[in-house]
Amino acid sequence: MLPELPELPGVRHADHPLPTGVRLHVAEAGDPDAPAILAVHGWPQHWWMWRGVIGPLARTHRVVCPDLRGFGWSGQPDDGDFVKDRLADDMIALLDVLGIERAGYLGHDWGGWTGWLVAIRAPERVSRLMTVAVPHPWPPRAATLLNAWRMAYQYPLAVSARRAGARLRDRPRRPRGPPAAPALHARRRRGALRRRPARAGWRARVELPVKILFPRSDFVQSTAQLGGLERHAPRAEVEVLDGGHFLVDERPDLVADRARAWFA
Repeated sequence: MLPELPELPGVRHADHPLPTGVRLHVAEAGDPDAPAILAVHGWPQHWWMWRGVIGPLARTHRVVCPDLRGFGWSGQPDDGDFVKDRLADDMIALLDVLGIERAGYLGHDWGGWTGWLVAIRAPERVSRLMTVAVPHPWPPRAATLLNAWRMAYQYPLAVSARRAGARLRDRPRRPRGPPAAPALHARRRRGALRRRPARAGWRARVELPVKILFPRSDFVQSTAQLGGLERHAPRAEVEVLDGGHFLVDERPDLVADRARAWFA
C-alpha cells in the first residue's frame, strides 16, 4: 500500500497514464493558464523535494512536478526500463497529455540530465532550461576520468540490487511508494547508466537559454566537469554556489529565487 501523500498548501495531485507505458503521479500548483514550468526531481527523491520552491514559482507559473517512473507515487514500467532516454520520453509525453505546448524546465540530478535530453530531442517543447547539481552531457574526457571515483558509492548498492533481485524475482508485482528500497534504487540507477543516448545527441547543440546551478561542495561531481559547454550550448550560463548535492533541500529559497528570475 502506498504511503499517504504529504500535504502542501495549494498543491493538487493527479495520476496520468502515458503512451510510454507508465502511470505518472503529478503534483501541480499555480494557475493552469499560466506559463508552465516542469520541475523534475533527481535520484532518489520525488516531487516533495520541490516543497520549498513550488510556492514562490506558483505565484506566476503553472508548476508541474512529476514523479519519475518507479519513484514516489508513479508506477513502474512493465519492462523494467529506467534508461534516461525513457525518462525523456515520459516528460515529452506528459507535456502532450497535459496539453502544454512549451514549458520551462527545471531539473535536479537525474531530472536535470533528462532536461538536457528533452532539449536535444524536442527543443520546441522547452522555452528555457535550468539544471541543478548535474554536469552537462559533454564534459571533458580527462575531467570525467579523474572524477570517476565519485561514483564509487553506487557499487555497494549494485551488489545489494543483485542479491535482492534474486529474492524478489518470483514475487508478484505490487505498487511501490517512497522511500523505495535501496536495492530498487540501485537497479534504477544501473539501468539508467546502461547505455548513453544516440551519438547524434552527443554531437548536438542546444540553442535555447540554459542556466546551470552547480554546488561547490557536491560529492557526486566536480566543477571540472563543466568545461567544454560553450561548444554545445552557446547560450548557457553557469553559477557555482555554496552548498552540497541536494542544494534544493539545503537552500530552497536560493533555488526559488534563481528560478523565478530565470523563468520570468
